[in-house]
Amino acid sequence: MIGIIADTHDNMEAINNAVNIFNQNNVDMVLHAGDLVAPFTVNEFSRLENKFVAVFGNNDGEREGLRKAYQDLCFIEDFKEIEIADKKFAIIHGTNELLVDALSKSGKYDVIIRGHTHKLDIKEGKTLVINPGEACGYVTGDKTLVLLEPQTLKHQVVKL
Repeated sequence: MIGIIADTHDNMEAINNAVNIFNQNNVDMVLHAGDLVAPFTVNEFSRLENKFVAVFGNNDGEREGLRKAYQDLCFIEDFKEIEIADKKFAIIHGTNELLVDALSKSGKYDVIIRGHTHKLDIKEGKTLVINPGEACGYVTGDKTLVLLEPQTLKHQVVKL
């Protein structure tokens, strides 16, 4: 099981709740699609009992501070390609909709994880595109994350 989250924007209560959900569901890995925002968020994410992968978002201005704070959990960069259960994943924040669309049409990836819009959006097709919505709840009022079974690509939306 994989946990998918984005746009946490320093909401420590939401991050705490998400970490608890991920740990309770024994996820193997958490994928964060950007906008961690501040280095101190590592205090909550460090409680994860699994692997953590993150990319930068457009509001992650203190990049070197984030890299340093998260160095024991992961190396944060703008884009990640990983393989899980023989499936190719791309992780990107998604500020450029044309790029996200091109990646989804490329046929290179089974799953694209993105954030940025703060809106929960799951598009099924040859490539599964998952935007888990916003964990912070600041824009929509909804705090969401997604749990994904990588072998079957079955997914479940969880409200925080």
